[in-house]
Formats: sequence, C-alpha cells, structure tokens
Amino acid sequence: MRRAASCFRLAPTLALIGGLFLSGIAPGASAQSPELTGTLKKIRDTGVIALGHRAESAPFSFVNAEGRPDGYSVDLCLGVADSIKETLQLPRLQVKWVPVTSADRIDQVTSGKVDLECGTTSATLSRQASVDFSNLIFVDGTGLLVRNDRNVRRIADLANGTVAVTAGTTTEAALRQAFAQRAITATVVTVKNELEGLAAVEAGHFDAYANDRLILIGVARKARDLSALSLVDEDASMEPYALMMRHDPSFRLAVNRSLSALYRSPGIGEIYDRWFGGFGQPSPLLAAMYYLNATPE
Repeated sequence: MRRAASCFRLAPTLALIGGLFLSGIAPGASAQSPELTGTLKKIRDTGVIALGHRAESAPFSFVNAEGRPDGYSVDLCLGVADSIKETLQLPRLQVKWVPVTSADRIDQVTSGKVDLECGTTSATLSRQASVDFSNLIFVDGTGLLVRNDRNVRRIADLANGTVAVTAGTTTEAALRQAFAQRAITATVVTVKNELEGLAAVEAGHFDAYANDRLILIGVARKARDLSALSLVDEDASMEPYALMMRHDPSFRLAVNRSLSALYRSPGIGEIYDRWFGGFGQPSPLLAAMYYLNATPE
C-alpha cells in the first residue's frame, strides 16, 4: 500500500468545524422519533440488533481465537449499535451475531435475520435493487494471489489460465470485465471461501486466486509457505465497501449518523491503526473517502 499523509491529521480541523457549526448538537439527537417504524422500531421493541459477520474475511470480519466476531467492519458496527442504543434510550441493547457467507448475506438481510451486515460487501447499483447501503466504510482493489513458480506478474500473464474467485462476490464480474478489456481468454472458477481459494492456489490447481487485496494479504498469512506466494501488482477493479441493510431510510440515517460522527473524530484513526497499521498510512483514496463521508449534522 502506498504511503500517504495520514487523513487523521485532518481530525483537529474537522473537530474545529464541528465546534463552530454543531455546538450543542448530540450525535443522535435529531434521530429520535415518538413514532418509530421499520428496523428502529424492531430494535426498540425487542431490545436486540442482529449484526451479520463473516468467518474468514480478516482483517475486516472474522471469528477470533476466543470465538468472537472481530475486525474492522465489526468495530464499525459495534459503534453503530452503541449510537442506536443511545438514540433509542435503551438501558440495554443486546447484540445478536449472525454468521453470513458471500452466498447468503443478501438473503439474510432481506429476510430480516440480519439488520446490519458487517463484512466486505461492495456497494453496487445492482445490489441496491434488493438492499440498501451505508456510506462507504473502505475502498480496496481486486488483486491476484499467485504461486511464484507460475511466473504471473500481471493480469495479461493469465491468458489461457484458470483463476479462482469466491462465489457470490463482485470479483467474478470484475475479473471477467478486466479480461475482456485486455482481450484475455481465461477460465474463472468459483470456490466457497477464502481458505478454499488459498488451498487451491497452494496445491497448484489454479493459476491465481482473485479477491480484494487486503483480504488476500490476510488469508496469505495462513499459507503453509508464505514465501512461495505473491500478489500481482495490478488491480483488476476498485471495490467500495459499505454496511448492508434493508431498504429503510430512517435506519440508514441512524447508521450514517454514527459513521459520520466517527469519521469526524480521532476514533477512526484508532480503528484503522488497530487493523491496518501494519500496512502503513491510508491510501490517498481511502483518506479522501473518510474526509468526504465526515458529513456534518
């Protein structure tokens, strides 16, 4: 990841702006309503918020050694839950964790089993026909994990090769588009999850495994021999992550109010450092995303 001036140095400026224009306004104050509907009513009536999480999408959403959901996206969702608890004036709010996969995550949300999905879901226009999304929480690029002995150094080297992608992700369509733009003929095969993709590349069954770059970095650390693998230094696409929910303007506003407050504070720097500090400062694109989504009240 390229080094860049940290977006978090903007925090004092943003805080000053907030102090001048937002004095006296609490983060969730305007969200309160005596006639709640939809997801917020469900949460208030049951005292439970259902958060979806992934099992193997470190460092964004995974199950840690203690068996609990953890990761960057999980931390953001817990912040949202705390904000909603305060807004709804609930003495207690139970967080119910629901495991989801790339294949069933949309159905889990639309069916009502999950109120907010905390994973690595890219916000796309086609998905918005079925679900809604928060403001962006991360931007990443689609990368390729390869064995060094395959001599794959760029996407063009996969001509007549075979590439694995995780089922139910936007990576498959992005990869096919990248191949078409470069007039490359290659076979794309789906796998169930990240660990299956890693195992297939290690065993030599495929020439590459495609996924978002930070996910590939995380899964590669579980390889039998990390030195035998590398990432192709060419992105196939840009992936804009967001928290997924049902179509519900009031709930979306509550989620975005929490995220915007976080982006205006030093807290986002602490969360970034916790999960990505080893990769260096945020890229210019990610820094701009935080800045542009620090929406004022």
